[in-house]
Amino acid sequence: CIPRFCLQRACTAMTTHRAQLRAAVRDLSDRGLKCSAKWAAEQLVGLAGGPLDDEAGTSDAPMSPAEEVGSREEEDQLLLAKAYFDLNEFKRAAHALRVARGASGRFLRWYSLFLAGQKRQAEEEAEERSGGAGAPGSLLGKPRASNQHLPLLNAELTAARESEGLDGFGHYLHGIVLRELAQPALAREALLRAVSAYPCLWSAWTALSSLSGADEAPLELPDTWVASFFLAHQATEAHDSARAVSLYESLLVQWPRSLHVQSQLALARYNLRDFEEAQQRFEELLAEDPYRLDGVDTYSNILYVREEKRKLSALAHSCVSTDKYRPEACCVVGNYYSLKGAHEKAVLYFRRALKLDANFLSAWTLMGHEYVELKNTAAAVDAYRRAVEIDAKDYRAWYGLGQTYEILAMPFYALFYYRKATALRPYDSRMWCAMAGCYKQLHRRAEAIQCYHRAEKNDDREGIAFTELARLYRENGEDAQAAGYYERMVAQREAHGEAVGKELSEALFFLCTHKKSTGDLDAAQTIGQRLLDLGGPEKDQVKALLRDIQSQRKAGSGGGPPV
Repeated sequence: CIPRFCLQRACTAMTTHRAQLRAAVRDLSDRGLKCSAKWAAEQLVGLAGGPLDDEAGTSDAPMSPAEEVGSREEEDQLLLAKAYFDLNEFKRAAHALRVARGASGRFLRWYSLFLAGQKRQAEEEAEERSGGAGAPGSLLGKPRASNQHLPLLNAELTAARESEGLDGFGHYLHGIVLRELAQPALAREALLRAVSAYPCLWSAWTALSSLSGADEAPLELPDTWVASFFLAHQATEAHDSARAVSLYESLLVQWPRSLHVQSQLALARYNLRDFEEAQQRFEELLAEDPYRLDGVDTYSNILYVREEKRKLSALAHSCVSTDKYRPEACCVVGNYYSLKGAHEKAVLYFRRALKLDANFLSAWTLMGHEYVELKNTAAAVDAYRRAVEIDAKDYRAWYGLGQTYEILAMPFYALFYYRKATALRPYDSRMWCAMAGCYKQLHRRAEAIQCYHRAEKNDDREGIAFTELARLYRENGEDAQAAGYYERMVAQREAHGEAVGKELSEALFFLCTHKKSTGDLDAAQTIGQRLLDLGGPEKDQVKALLRDIQSQRKAGSGGGPPV
């Protein structure tokens, strides 16, 4: 039984949160901070329970509880729809108001649907005039343009702060200016002042997270409930996905209907490579809000990895019908063509995404992957470099650079970039296997063995570490160690239902030879018979090995001549 005073405290906290968020949506919308307004509106609608608070008792006009709940819930939904509307997400706005009963809600729904139709009509007319989507101009190469107003803005904002002071919004803008002027320490200070003065300014929190590296001192965060969202976001950005999952699951208790929390939890599951759970959560999100495009490119990555062509095709069609000129939609279509093997078309759509948003990180990384497939290593390196310039924490781009230089037979360069990726993802076995592969090319077996051991300890699902460790120990003449890893590799392959393969035949042949040399003839004969069933080029060698085993058996069991 929960004490009454605890329930009252929780209700009071939710009432406070709700009031703060309602005011924040209006303040942020008035200032044109649309993304922050959308975030605040989503948390307002996602807060646990209905808006049953003391406000119901303060109304002058008598109203039944059912009417009060209905009107206030619709007011919250209207705020959310307005945030979507301001971001030109017209279909999402209409969907958010699908059960609206008030005059304002119904009008906004109708007008949103009208504008969505107008927008689609204009898109089709533009395509007809151009005769199809043409290839955009070159996007590669580091841009040289800069914002010429930044020095003036910095001077004026600094003067205003030192004289009459700035509010939270002013501090936020100052922080962004300082960030663009490559003054991260001063930018962090300004952004901390911004979130302290106005906690619901989510864009300030995300900018602060992007400036907070692992080697920085811990931030002194203000005592506000928004800090819990920030810590979860920061864990995701730092690739501490297990902690991110724990934090977002705890946030779901108080914000069970928050689409933001649900999508971030799906992203954290994706980063943990728990693709099945992540896919389920993304599908639940799309069932709740079918016109949502935020994070849909990550969902398409999951479908790509799992090779679910039909679902990826359906998702691409849905995204195009919702808003074909959103970067996320272009990435989904690009992934669809990549899965079909049409890499040139995939590049075209990733380039289109970058035309729409030159800082869309996912598009740069995915385009780099496509250039690797097309053997255009120079363009791949350029795309990956642009990705790490945008976000130095993007381990996929660092890993891609390592792969590209490995293709170019430049293992020292590849090792440098793989180390960057491993520093960001020390618990990812793929990073350690990649580093070990470079050490092997450089004939540094001891370092390669150490890296493969780290991969083994970090859930090497592909079994690469077992196979390579066995080979390295075999080359070093440590047959007992090699046999142990070959046995573990065979057991792993059997657990995954893999009964054939070149590596499996290699492992079984070595084990058969090793068992024979150690005198375990029964095990050697069993393994040899299994090898015969597999067939392959070693078949004649296996037959000879089995004849030797039979000879040893006879020699071991024989005595004098029969009487």
